[in-house]
Amino acid sequence: MAVPERDATRALTVVMHTAFYVLLAASVARYLARHADGPHTPGVIALSLLLAVLYALGPALGTRPAPRRLTWLGLVVAAWALLVVLAPSFAWCAVPLFYTGLRTLPARAAIPLVALLTALAVAAQLRLAGWADPNVLLAPPAVAAVATTVFVVMQRQAARRDALIDDLVRTRRELAATERREGTLAERERLAREIHDTLAQGLSSQRMLLQAADRLWDTAPGTARDHVRTAAAIAERSLAEARRFVHDLTPADLAEGGGLLQALRAVAERETTPALAVRVHTEGSPPDPLPAPVESALLRIAQGALANVREHAEATTATLTLTCLDDQIVLDVTDDGHGFDPQTPFALAADSRGHGLPAIRARLRQLGGTLTIESAPGEGTALSAAIPLEPR
Repeated sequence: MAVPERDATRALTVVMHTAFYVLLAASVARYLARHADGPHTPGVIALSLLLAVLYALGPALGTRPAPRRLTWLGLVVAAWALLVVLAPSFAWCAVPLFYTGLRTLPARAAIPLVALLTALAVAAQLRLAGWADPNVLLAPPAVAAVATTVFVVMQRQAARRDALIDDLVRTRRELAATERREGTLAERERLAREIHDTLAQGLSSQRMLLQAADRLWDTAPGTARDHVRTAAAIAERSLAEARRFVHDLTPADLAEGGGLLQALRAVAERETTPALAVRVHTEGSPPDPLPAPVESALLRIAQGALANVREHAEATTATLTLTCLDDQIVLDVTDDGHGFDPQTPFALAADSRGHGLPAIRARLRQLGGTLTIESAPGEGTALSAAIPLEPR
């Protein structure tokens, strides 16, 4: 139950308890004013005190219909009923007792109790009036019906509200758990892309160079040593990438300063081998500064695309073309390799290691970009990655 609702219930309870004692005191005063010397006066006073004490014990017993609470309610009602028999003016104490009964008992038991209290109050008032007064016959049942209906409706609304709050709390917890799971999956995908575009590519290049050095070690030791030195440089570069990756910083090429264009040239220089020449071409000038996520994504896309060219295309030349427009920046990666069918599962799903093109698509999707691939067997490949920018 919400805090304001608890406060409202507590305030209503205080009002009802206060009203009970006020009505009880008024009934005692009225009885003494008219029957101070009557034979039942000591009994009425004793019963009034007993009823006041019994009623005061109620808050300590809680509100649930436990056996002690039910016994207490029975004693209170019995003491009140006996008082009403001795002095009909005590009938007005029935109104606070309605509230006590409705709070203690379930509706199917509380309503008969209210009806019994009302009948006793009507009988006492008729005896006091001395005739069948229509006001006495109809007013107490009407008041009891209104009070009972209002209380039951409010109680059911409170129960529905509590159930709704519980549902909302449970839904929020489930939503938070779902968001945590989705965040975990997204982070795992990000890690997979980062590892693929940095460490995995570096290790692949080192393996190829070391395999080539092993084959040439006896016949061309100079060339073999060049391959080993190149592999060592790639290992050093991969180590720098790993350190920056752990600290979630920008790619090493971008961290060195000079912007995206210089980073692309550094990548092209590293990827250039005797078997593959990589060139960089620009059209237009990139915005200064270019958003860091865009720079990082384009650099990783270039690295991933060149890795595919090196490992799958058997190309002799590849070109990185950076085109800067007013509303978007486009990176084209073209090669003269043997090409492939873009509609094959190889292109639509993943490369042989499970990433590559899907990683490129995921990066572009995060930035609202698009990927276009034009290729055919024997005709090379053109990959175009476009990322929208704020108009300059």
